[in-house]
Amino acid sequence: MTGKIKLRPGTPDDNNREYLPEKIKGSDIVVNESGNNSQPYPERLMEFHEALVNGEEDEWYEYVPEGYDAKEKTPLVLSMHGGLMTGWGQAIYTSWTMVADRDNVIVVFPNAHRRRLWTLEASDREKLAEKDLPEELRQNHANPTPEDNHDIKFVFALLEKIKQKYNIDEERIFMQGMSNGSMFTTQFEKYFGNILAGASGAGGSILNLRQFFDKDWKPVNTAGAVPVWESKPELNGMPPWCEFDEPTTYKYGRLYWQEINGCHETPQISIIGEDNMAFYRGKKADMVYLDIRNRDHGNAFDEAVLVWDYFFSGLRRKSDGTIEDTGSRIERKGDAFAAAFADGSSIAFWRNEKVEMKAPAVRWEKNKYHGLNGGKIVRGEYICVPLSFLAEMFEAEYRKEEEGKSVTLTLKDGRSVQFAVGSIGCVIDDTMRAMYCEALFRDGELLVSAEWFARYLFNLCASVYEDVVYITDHHAELGRFMADLIRDILHGRERLVPLD
Repeated sequence: MTGKIKLRPGTPDDNNREYLPEKIKGSDIVVNESGNNSQPYPERLMEFHEALVNGEEDEWYEYVPEGYDAKEKTPLVLSMHGGLMTGWGQAIYTSWTMVADRDNVIVVFPNAHRRRLWTLEASDREKLAEKDLPEELRQNHANPTPEDNHDIKFVFALLEKIKQKYNIDEERIFMQGMSNGSMFTTQFEKYFGNILAGASGAGGSILNLRQFFDKDWKPVNTAGAVPVWESKPELNGMPPWCEFDEPTTYKYGRLYWQEINGCHETPQISIIGEDNMAFYRGKKADMVYLDIRNRDHGNAFDEAVLVWDYFFSGLRRKSDGTIEDTGSRIERKGDAFAAAFADGSSIAFWRNEKVEMKAPAVRWEKNKYHGLNGGKIVRGEYICVPLSFLAEMFEAEYRKEEEGKSVTLTLKDGRSVQFAVGSIGCVIDDTMRAMYCEALFRDGELLVSAEWFARYLFNLCASVYEDVVYITDHHAELGRFMADLIRDILHGRERLVPLD
């Protein structure tokens, strides 16, 4: 039996300014903070207290869908809350209970043992930096080793209890975490990922790189490959104790799992609205990297559904440790029509492959000079690419004159479009239209704005982040971390290199 996803109406608390308002518990109150939305407290969410480890009481929440059948093997998701939150808080700020209702999945939301913070490993630098933080914001580092970590032992004990209570499919046990819970999930993957069919982290993951790489920047990992989904909200931010800046930290978090899982092939990329997804196939295990455009730190409300539908739904960890993908609810494939270009690269990303162009893309400014006494105002910046490649993309007839300084394309619909170096004008049949910026001549090739070409001539979506443009046939908003990933692909920086 399977159900359906259904949203329940709640009572908005738009005046809320608390991190986790306690009055929500057991109510229909919902809050929304920059897209991090809550749902009314689930009626089937059950609270439990018991001493499972060392005689110390712990707390957790179980969500068992109405369609659960004790005669059927049932998948299990452990969902780990963010710092200063609770298991019930994780339940209402995610859509895991909706996944459970639709696909008959049991979801367990444990509480961290101390101060609503999961116990993590820490570097000396991190411990030193935390001395300046308020007590309630300091991480738990009392038990840094996995053998002594109460929270890790609690997870194992809780797993055994859940397997005794319910008919759990041991090939389909997953873990997901947000923020501090994502960091805990990644720590668990590092040592014990071999018991999971898949894992996912939102807004956290690997923030302390020194705990995951040795002095020679080789990945440190004892559990081996595990299918991993990494979510990075574009406006996520970083804790003050992190040694490296945000782009570097997130890049190396991604490269860590690429190395562990053997994900060295060019990924399939799909950008749908604000969701920027890169699907990696690995020799040992697959990985998904999600950049959520214009989203702050937290669980995106649809994230659990995305993780399940694109990833967890098809994954199994067989008894011999091998990973099997039986096919996810939604196939992981890139956009059928999509191209990406980056300033300075002669490689284009076209239909999910790297393709050589005859000249590098150029980021070009449209400037105002007149009346500024020698100064300038930048009115726009555009990624210009060779017309010879655009002709190939759009299956147009390409004809050049005057040593390539004038180019005429005949489009599939019969339109004739003529360009000339230095001119912002473009002759379409027998009329004139101005482009975003003038045509450039580089390495014997005439270049024009890829954004203008795609939007004006073909009514396509062209989304730009800094020096990267992504063109596709549907609504897509290129995000910061996906632009960085694409930039690495096009400039050949897809493998680990040591940091200072």
